[in-house]
Amino acid sequence: MPDFLKTLSAIQKAFDKNRAPIRTALVTARNAPAHERVIRTLRAWDVRIDEAFFLGGMSKQEVLKAFGAHIYFDDQAIHTDATAEFVPSARVPYKNNEE
Repeated sequence: MPDFLKTLSAIQKAFDKNRAPIRTALVTARNAPAHERVIRTLRAWDVRIDEAFFLGGMSKQEVLKAFGAHIYFDDQAIHTDATAEFVPSARVPYKNNEE
């Protein structure tokens, strides 16, 4: 996933911020303090995110609809199943080191 995000970010950087053909949003059910790790990781990867939504367990569906998402990625089928009705949704495999 880092390579995909870095590629999207490289495309964004080729354009003025207000004219980029791609906008990215981070939509997560997590809340503080988890947001700090995400932001630090994206900064370390030099990935630009246009908007971030830390929902603290709230549904992602309404945010994605309001944002006008063209595609949505998540690591849990429960989320992609729910969003697939209105936006193409893909599950990103996630390996839990404890498994």
